[in-house]
Amino acid sequence: MAYSRTDALVDTEWLAEHLDAPDVKVIDATFLWRQDMSEAKRNFQELHIPGARFFDIDDIADTSNPLPHMLPRPEKFSSRARALGLGDGIRIVAYDQNGGAMAAARAWWMFRVFGHKDVAVLNGGLPKWLAENRPTGNSPGNPTPRHFTARINNMLVRDKDQMLKNLDTRRDQVVDARNPERFSGNIPEPREGLKSRHIPGSANLPFTKFMDPDNHFTLRSAEDIKKAFNDAGVDLSNAVAASCGSGVTACVVALAAYMIGKEDVSVYDGSWTEWGSAEDTPIETGR
Repeated sequence: MAYSRTDALVDTEWLAEHLDAPDVKVIDATFLWRQDMSEAKRNFQELHIPGARFFDIDDIADTSNPLPHMLPRPEKFSSRARALGLGDGIRIVAYDQNGGAMAAARAWWMFRVFGHKDVAVLNGGLPKWLAENRPTGNSPGNPTPRHFTARINNMLVRDKDQMLKNLDTRRDQVVDARNPERFSGNIPEPREGLKSRHIPGSANLPFTKFMDPDNHFTLRSAEDIKKAFNDAGVDLSNAVAASCGSGVTACVVALAAYMIGKEDVSVYDGSWTEWGSAEDTPIETGR
């Protein structure tokens, strides 16, 4: 069983062949939520895929919102994308310093939310690139600003009010990408002040189920992805909303579903950081 969609994932060989193409731009979208983001930026300055730009999801965000890295207004996203030389007519490839999709999937989802469909994730990220002895650089250069047309697709985003209404309508199947211990409340949340457990009625499908740890956390096969959804009781013929700790790894669920033909998975942007800190949000204690 092959991937139904091949536009959202590129391998290292493809990128190496197209690295100098004028219509291909690379971004490092690494996010280290338990550490100061300055470390990710410092790592990028020291070593990155040639020509890459650093895509900071904490900066390209609604910084007035107390919740972490919430989607910015379209004007801000357009401004930041233009400054990075990203825009209309450009194929964007996002990677993560840690391998796998992870934060690169968040960047992929953000560009799709704002109407830019020609965006992909580098399978295996920087670790796979380095393991193959491919070229690196330490000078990001000066990108030429490029026009970016933002056309927001609200169908790919869910907010708290929509998630509360969904408790009654059950329109969306809610998929929680956190690990089973956090989902069940067997361990405390890593962010202080949050309730434990999960949104009532949600299914637990850790984002790691979609990655191969023995191969630089590359995305698993279409068969494995489909099996992971089936084993979690998720029917991809119906609507799906993905959630996680703060809206990052939920995007891995959206990417995996996209690869097997489910293109409209939405992401609860506030995720558990919002739900677990609110007073009007019920929680479920069972698995």
